[in-house]
Amino acid sequence: MSASKNKNIPKTLTYKKAGVNIEAGNKLVKEIRTIVKQTKKLENKGTIGNFGALFDIGKTGFKNPILVAASDGVGTKILLAEEMKIHKFIGIDLVAMSVNDIVVQGAEPLFFLDYLAVNKLNIRKAKEIISGIVKGTEISGCSLIGGETAELPDIYKKNTYDLAGFALGAVEKDKILPRSNIAKKDIIIALKSSGIHSNGFSLVRKIIKHRKISLYDKILNFTPKNIGEYLLTPTKIYVKSILHENNLNNIKACAHITGGGLIDNLPRVLPSNLSAVIYAEEIRPLPIFHWLKDAGNISTHEMLKTFNCGIGMCIIVSPAKADKVVKNFNQMGEKAYVIGEINSNTSSRRVIFTNKNKIWGS
Repeated sequence: MSASKNKNIPKTLTYKKAGVNIEAGNKLVKEIRTIVKQTKKLENKGTIGNFGALFDIGKTGFKNPILVAASDGVGTKILLAEEMKIHKFIGIDLVAMSVNDIVVQGAEPLFFLDYLAVNKLNIRKAKEIISGIVKGTEISGCSLIGGETAELPDIYKKNTYDLAGFALGAVEKDKILPRSNIAKKDIIIALKSSGIHSNGFSLVRKIIKHRKISLYDKILNFTPKNIGEYLLTPTKIYVKSILHENNLNNIKACAHITGGGLIDNLPRVLPSNLSAVIYAEEIRPLPIFHWLKDAGNISTHEMLKTFNCGIGMCIIVSPAKADKVVKNFNQMGEKAYVIGEINSNTSSRRVIFTNKNKIWGS
């Protein structure tokens, strides 16, 4: 049967009828130009909407730079944002996950790109998401120089979207972290998290579903917010404070505590002959982690391997500098405190918790 005789096919097919609205995409680009321009720096040589983004690294002031790149997303936290119809924070999460990953190698974030995939483009929602991305780049001191918005109606369900972010930074060759001089008796300093950040939300959502809780319920005794609003607290960005201390040569290593928690992330920056000893009573989990543990009947090991448990970053320093570094971080607005030390690696466990039963205050 010829195509002209097939009654199931409209007389005229268009890209828009197939689910992709190019005009809406062009309108979004025009509407975000003003807010994106807020992040423009001297090094930016292009404008939003070009085929590619230009960045003049020669104007950054680096003498012997090494480029550091990272890419990440925000996982199923997006589903909570969708259910709550609050999208202004999810963009901050997106930036945070990548810039926090490159700053632990000593790198200053230079620019950021985003990828937004949707079932159908909602310009209002997209602008709200991108405004969060702009906020995240402002906090971390980098530029939003480009991105991509894709309508994929055959891949994504109605009213759903996904995000990916890409950060590129640079570090002077002699400032790269981790350093090679990490040693036994070095001190581990914790930087407090702002909440769950962007990892573990599949388990969080499972707990909420299992307990038949509405995201609009105000059941948390440590905040006036409903549980949905509280869970959308954006990931903390640690860029400026860590760069400050690394420029003073005070840091030997940093670990971004994401999925895998302390158990999986601390060993990533340690030589194979060393392990981390964590004083369990000093972890000081935020109240939300106490609630999750109780509500989901989650074991301590599972909590430590899934969530940050209140610690967003770990900083490794020499014993002689520990007090000064803690003071410096606190003066810059972080909540910093000692949680452990480096020891010889004598077993298959790279992270050892002392007094593990005291993590939760028992």
